[in-house]
Amino acid sequence: MSYIVSRMTSPSPAAAVAAHSGQRWLTLAVVALAQLMVVLDATVVNIALPAAQADLQFSDGDRQWIITAYSLAFGSLLLLGGRLSDLIGRKRAFIIGLLGFALASALGGMADTFGLLVFARALQGAFGALLAPTALAVLTTTFTDPKERGRAFGVFGAIAGAGGAIGLLLGGILTEDLSWRWNLYINDVIAVFAIVGAIFFVHTIARTGPRPKLDVPGTILVSGALFALVYGFAHAETDGWDAPLTWGMLTASAVLMLAFVLWQRRATHPLLPLRIVMDRNRAAAYSSILIAGAGMFGIFLFVTYYLQTTLGYSPIQTGLSFLPMIAMLVLSAQLSTNIFLPRFGPKAMVPIGMLLAMSGMLLLTLLDRDSQYAANVLPALMLLGLGMGSIMPPSIQTATLGVDREFAGVASAMVNTSQQVGGSIGTALLNTLAATAAADFVAAHTPVTPDVLADAAIHSYATAYWWGAGAFALGAVVAALTFRRKADTQAARDAVATNAAGEPVLAH
Repeated sequence: MSYIVSRMTSPSPAAAVAAHSGQRWLTLAVVALAQLMVVLDATVVNIALPAAQADLQFSDGDRQWIITAYSLAFGSLLLLGGRLSDLIGRKRAFIIGLLGFALASALGGMADTFGLLVFARALQGAFGALLAPTALAVLTTTFTDPKERGRAFGVFGAIAGAGGAIGLLLGGILTEDLSWRWNLYINDVIAVFAIVGAIFFVHTIARTGPRPKLDVPGTILVSGALFALVYGFAHAETDGWDAPLTWGMLTASAVLMLAFVLWQRRATHPLLPLRIVMDRNRAAAYSSILIAGAGMFGIFLFVTYYLQTTLGYSPIQTGLSFLPMIAMLVLSAQLSTNIFLPRFGPKAMVPIGMLLAMSGMLLLTLLDRDSQYAANVLPALMLLGLGMGSIMPPSIQTATLGVDREFAGVASAMVNTSQQVGGSIGTALLNTLAATAAADFVAAHTPVTPDVLADAAIHSYATAYWWGAGAFALGAVVAALTFRRKADTQAARDAVATNAAGEPVLAH
């Protein structure tokens, strides 16, 4: 008994394959726009916060909720969003995600109160949790030829890694030249092109057989676990690790996650079949994405602080300063996925990327008040770009390789979840460590003068860079030990491309 997803879907597997063969690169462009819209939001709104605060008159304590509302909704609903894309069809989920994200962005841009802005940000996060994994799942099921898959994931991985830096540049330009509200409205501009492209170029192959059911208990358990985890780390950043709410939420997260795993072992229609995350290569890829996400936080936040407070850069100048890093990341992403990954496999590429990123972090620890951008900051950013381009695209490609088409959405959601959890961990840990380092520095240098405060800030940044370097060093060890050898990875890649004219033969 065949199940036709909707009018938006293609009428038959053969027709879908024919469409894909001529339009898959346009599909990539549409997916790239959607991915850019989601990752931009991680940093573009940060630049707008001071202006939004002055306009809407909310307190410094409330300001954090503009960020937290989005991350809580996004992080907690990712696995649900990924599974919904499996159940209702990629194209339908993709367009719903785009429309919802655009409407939430418009609502936030028009907000005249703090409460409405927070609500809009939470709504953005909810629809982003549907859009992000669906975009990656579309890419995963569209590109099955190894060479084309490498190019496509190189583009996708470059956007995933560089989107934060692009957001800093775009946020500075929009805030200075237009209004903070345009940091939200920009999503509507991107969404218009993405929705039109999705209508014509995104296809969903019709499913045969009975429609699977949503695992409601599993969804509640994992959404609660991820909500508690993200909230716990966010609360640790603002109120400290010894706050009862911090420990309470993190403990609740661990308990709920354990209950989720136990339930998945016996559920008839599991939300996340454990074989997906227990595959050695995928587990290594998810771990690498999480660790890199935690380490990367120090790049954007603390380098931005340094450029603006120490070197006196404007928001636009700060954004432009990250362009060389983006260029190196894009170059590295293409080289790693198209040339080096097929030859050496993720077991070599990801650890090398981690070591390059670690080297860039170590260079950043040398910055002081007399450092110059060209001589001191630029080499570090270029190394970090090379490193991230060698980590993210190979890890994302490996994480989604060999997954049954039926579970491509939830497997893709695990990529986004790993990155989101890594960012939350990095935010809380590095901010706490930096604040403690700054306070200790000031206490040890009396009397407190403006120069002491300036040196304390730079010392706190260096502390964050050291810990970021440590995260990448850990990532190098984990990746080197856990990824399979190239021959084993190639076997899975070949299995995906066994039948390019029809449904791929996918490993479990």
